[in-house]
Amino acid sequence: QVQLVESGGGLVQPGGSLRLSCVASGSIFSINAMGWYRQAPGKQRELVALITSAGSTNYVDSVKDRFTISRDNAKNTVYLQMNSLRPEDTAVYYCYAEGVKRYVGDYMRNYWGQGTQVVVSS
Repeated sequence: QVQLVESGGGLVQPGGSLRLSCVASGSIFSINAMGWYRQAPGKQRELVALITSAGSTNYVDSVKDRFTISRDNAKNTVYLQMNSLRPEDTAVYYCYAEGVKRYVGDYMRNYWGQGTQVVVSS
């Protein structure tokens, strides 16, 4: 069984920073990509940032130049450094692991974390 556990959410003032972490645990052979989605009240879940095992990154336009995604492949961990936070960044942030193999020859599966709340408010 593979589990994703997020940490680092909380309440921050506009202009502040937070760092989210997500650890994938369990029997893991490889993970193609890891990333973060978010869902604000009344809105659809959207991709925030994604990073491949090779280090290629993709960001939603609204967070470019403010958020940075990074990854430690050896630790199956992904981070999201969020700077210059705005009230519109308020959402539940979900960790996502794409193309997970538990062993050589395994089928690829995708997994989600439980989510961590980020509130940006004065």
